[in-house]
Amino acid sequence: MKRRNFIKKASATGLGLVAVSSTIISCDETKSSEKKAFVSTSKTKTIKPLVIATWKTDLAVETAAKYLEQGSSALEAVEQGCRIEEANEKGQSVGKGGLPDRDGNVTLDACIMDEKGNYGAVLGVKNIKHVISVARKVMEDTPHVMLVGEGAEKFALEKGFKKENLLTEASKKAWEKWKEKSEYKPIINIENHDTIGMLAIDKKGNISGACTTSGLAYKMAGRVGDSPIIGGGLFVDNEVGGASATGLGEEVLKTVGSFLIVELMRQGKSPQEACEEAIGRIVNKPGKNFKDFQVGYIAVNKQGETGAYSIHEWFSYNLYKNKENKNIKSDFFNKA
Repeated sequence: MKRRNFIKKASATGLGLVAVSSTIISCDETKSSEKKAFVSTSKTKTIKPLVIATWKTDLAVETAAKYLEQGSSALEAVEQGCRIEEANEKGQSVGKGGLPDRDGNVTLDACIMDEKGNYGAVLGVKNIKHVISVARKVMEDTPHVMLVGEGAEKFALEKGFKKENLLTEASKKAWEKWKEKSEYKPIINIENHDTIGMLAIDKKGNISGACTTSGLAYKMAGRVGDSPIIGGGLFVDNEVGGASATGLGEEVLKTVGSFLIVELMRQGKSPQEACEEAIGRIVNKPGKNFKDFQVGYIAVNKQGETGAYSIHEWFSYNLYKNKENKNIKSDFFNKA
């Protein structure tokens, strides 16, 4: 009797295990089908092209938007948009006409990043105006991610870029006036800008970004800021979003600001919340006197939500969304 009862109990337990196992398999199959359905839905979702860029860069953003509306990739759009500012001689902080270092040499930095995580950058380049395009060539035509100084210039010339004098008469006069006192300190930009960082989402929903600058005015020869450094001036993760920085590069680099913002968005924060926390990481450091320098961030996530935040007022950004291009004043930390 005892043996019979044991066999019955074992059989019942076995049946229970089979039932439980079949239930687990059934749940997994349901989850799998739900996941497939979600992926299918996301693929068919209509994506509206979007461009966001630091400062008042109407024409640059308008140019990038035209490329997107015509079906071009986000990568192509940000490159072409940034080229507009590099050719703008009136803007004394990007491309030709940029303010020189303390020795009177204009040196340019740039980087670009695509939806696959590929990245290219050039640092401290003289005599070449469209360094954003050189950065893209580094990304696509070399096994490297960075080229510096004379090596970057040589590479650009080999690729067919034209050599030209980047120091305009206006920038030269400004440099000569600066030399009268030679005060070396960061300038908090109010209406001018010191970098163009640009992020875009194309019709396929892919995100790319670009950043180009002539760097800190009257810097020491050889100085490089955050703009061409991955994770500093720019970072893109196509699964999450992208971010770009402007302002005093040394402070951005100390907190790896753009990478930080993307990782905060990965954790569930909105682009706005992520930008605000990134600024907080700078201003809340013990003993930090943030009153003499500016940092500003822009960000976009995969859903097309955007954010922007800076230490001081005066920072603005251009946003192209729903076929409208607007310049928007950023919210800021220092309201005292």
